[in-house]
Amino acid sequence: MDIPLFIGLIALAGLGLFTLYSAGGQNFDLLIQQSIRLGVGFILMLILAQIRIQHIIRWIPWLYLGGIILLIAVLIIGETRNGSQRWINLGVFLFQPSEIMKLVVPMMVTWYLSDKPAPPTYTRLILAAILIAIPVLLVAKEPDLGTSLLIASSGLFVIFLAGLQWHLIIGFLTFLPAFAWVLWQFMHDYQKIRVLTLLDPEKDPLGAGYHIIQSKIAIGSGGLYGKGWLHGTQSHLEFLPERSTDFIFAVYSEELGLIGIIIMLSLYLFVITRGMMIAANAQDTFSRLLAGSLILTFFVYIFVNMGMVMGLLPVVGLPLPLISYGGTSIVTLMAGFGLLMAVHSHKHLLSG
Repeated sequence: MDIPLFIGLIALAGLGLFTLYSAGGQNFDLLIQQSIRLGVGFILMLILAQIRIQHIIRWIPWLYLGGIILLIAVLIIGETRNGSQRWINLGVFLFQPSEIMKLVVPMMVTWYLSDKPAPPTYTRLILAAILIAIPVLLVAKEPDLGTSLLIASSGLFVIFLAGLQWHLIIGFLTFLPAFAWVLWQFMHDYQKIRVLTLLDPEKDPLGAGYHIIQSKIAIGSGGLYGKGWLHGTQSHLEFLPERSTDFIFAVYSEELGLIGIIIMLSLYLFVITRGMMIAANAQDTFSRLLAGSLILTFFVYIFVNMGMVMGLLPVVGLPLPLISYGGTSIVTLMAGFGLLMAVHSHKHLLSG
């Protein structure tokens, strides 16, 4: 087990429980539920950290196929909440298959590209893009734009780390506006409203722009030192919606201010840096590509959540890793760090 990474994750999880107690209205039951989910996640992480990478590789195609079947099952028999059909009801708890694809997709693309010479050929790039596109389109159909973008990012990071030529990257960026226009045609009306609201939230301050406006008020009112733990007015007077999940960063910022934000960002930076060091020191191509894509996806997770809470990105419904209240997302996230630690352990086994 990588001790520095483990300590960083423990610190973030503790900070998350500290913040959730206030954001959840001092609901102790909410804290207990989150602690149980974190406990399950950490146990899964420690279990995966003990598994050798070679044993994981042989299961990847089957995991990918199983994930695709589950995504199709969601569209047929999935449970609908808030207009999205994302969950399978297992009786004891709700399971969200799209979450596991955040791990399975980069694993599958890594499995396909790692044993082939770099840079990947055009044929391999097309096939890798198809492997990414299938789950992305299925998740977007639910609809869950935020998760589909994360899944796409995780797969694209693998392709980038596999040695994608710069002229292809520049070409992709050149055609990005055209891709955005195509994406706009397939977006639901409420998703289009979120994008338009980003450009002018004051146009509908009591409707579509309410979330962003209240969130920015909360962050700005925190100042340098914040209003103090449990003393955030925007959250406790219920001006701020989704305060224990997607917008928990606004609660944290209001109560702990800029100093608190610096502490949180420092912890995130430490975890990301440690993850990149593990990726850089990996002894084989598969481990390097997988570790690099997982930690870069973790960065995107943080960047998108903070960006949408601060009004810099559209609201896409992504929680803040290890801080927001959640179930499947926490377990999946910790499983990803378990794979990172498995890469770290694998390096020592090879060097020994």
